[in-house]
Amino acid sequence: MPPLKEELIKLTIEKSKKALNDAETNIKNSALENALNRHYYASLYIVTALAYNTDFQTSNHSALMSWFNKKFIYEEKVFDKTLYRTYDEAFLYRQKGDYDMQYTPDIETVNKLMSEAKVFVDAVIKVIQ
Repeated sequence: MPPLKEELIKLTIEKSKKALNDAETNIKNSALENALNRHYYASLYIVTALAYNTDFQTSNHSALMSWFNKKFIYEEKVFDKTLYRTYDEAFLYRQKGDYDMQYTPDIETVNKLMSEAKVFVDAVIKVIQ
């Protein structure tokens, strides 16, 4: 693997882990909208690392999600469909938390999503390594 590609993958994995840590800090501080945002970005960053690993490039969130679903869920069957649902839910809740001014997340939902995000990130890291 070329050194630049290897470094991009490593940095993006680290960024994903940092986003998870930030989400946990936000939960402890009752900043639940921020936690939703960071937990989604943890998923986005880890799928970006997977994309770097397979030479797929896009800057579009929806295109990255579609690529992940098609390639790793349906074509290669690397992951179970529940993992894609985790990623999709993270995206939807991040959208609600960031843009729906009437939405107030509850701690149970945020904790559930956070737990699922950790499983998601760990599963993708295993495939990358």
